[in-house]
Amino acid sequence: MSTSNLSNILSQLQSSSSSSPQKTTSLLSSAKRELLTLNALIPTPRTPAHILLLARQTLEIGALLSIRLQQPDAFTRYYQQLLPFYEIPETSYQSDKNKDGSSQRSKVTGLYLLLLLTKGDYAAFHTVLEGLEVEQAGKGRGLEGDEFISYPVKLERWLMEGSYDRVWGATKREGVPGEEFGVLVGTIRAEIASCSEKAYPSLPIANAKNLLFLDSEGSVVDFAQAKGWVVKDGRIYFPQSQEDMRTEKEILVASGQVIENTIGYARELETIV
Repeated sequence: MSTSNLSNILSQLQSSSSSSPQKTTSLLSSAKRELLTLNALIPTPRTPAHILLLARQTLEIGALLSIRLQQPDAFTRYYQQLLPFYEIPETSYQSDKNKDGSSQRSKVTGLYLLLLLTKGDYAAFHTVLEGLEVEQAGKGRGLEGDEFISYPVKLERWLMEGSYDRVWGATKREGVPGEEFGVLVGTIRAEIASCSEKAYPSLPIANAKNLLFLDSEGSVVDFAQAKGWVVKDGRIYFPQSQEDMRTEKEILVASGQVIENTIGYARELETIV
């Protein structure tokens, strides 16, 4: 069964960019039609190695391009389609016809973890992570040396610690492990805002400015209004504050701890990134 058409389409996809989304979408549709013709969208034990590789490469290119085009739902669908391919041993992809059989699994999975993090879906995040840890433990390896997986893992830990300065430091260009990760990290501010909503009934505007790494208090007010927060008397009041009021002393202690984390590591940013 000829795969020349699919190979030609893949070559065009690999040289295309997010600046031409219509062309990219058209090429991906053509590639998936070829996969259907080859009965290769779902891998089977009888699928030849070179077709397995072409199918995996097609879906991985689609996943990465979906991130660049800021289409997270499409990326999630590609990730789910790739899972059966990632369960196949790497040796099954090897043949004389395969010149470059390298997998993008680590990158795609790291992006999926980061996407879950930006959505605040910590349950799914840890489910995926635990599966990876079990798999790697069976091979006698850990995840620490994988730059694509360790990146969202570190961000999640720092978010939970309230070390938002470390988060922002890691989102600088020098600290991001790949172009596609840079697209997603722009949504990290929204996740920090969500954490703040759950942690505090209110915050002083000056503290929120440091917490969210915004340029001015006016930017904080604009951000707060866009989120539907109440700005009054120099403070930002989060939606739950009317039902879960704390004393002024508790608010100051709690917010002070976060700001201390933020400022305390500020001088380390250059070493972090």
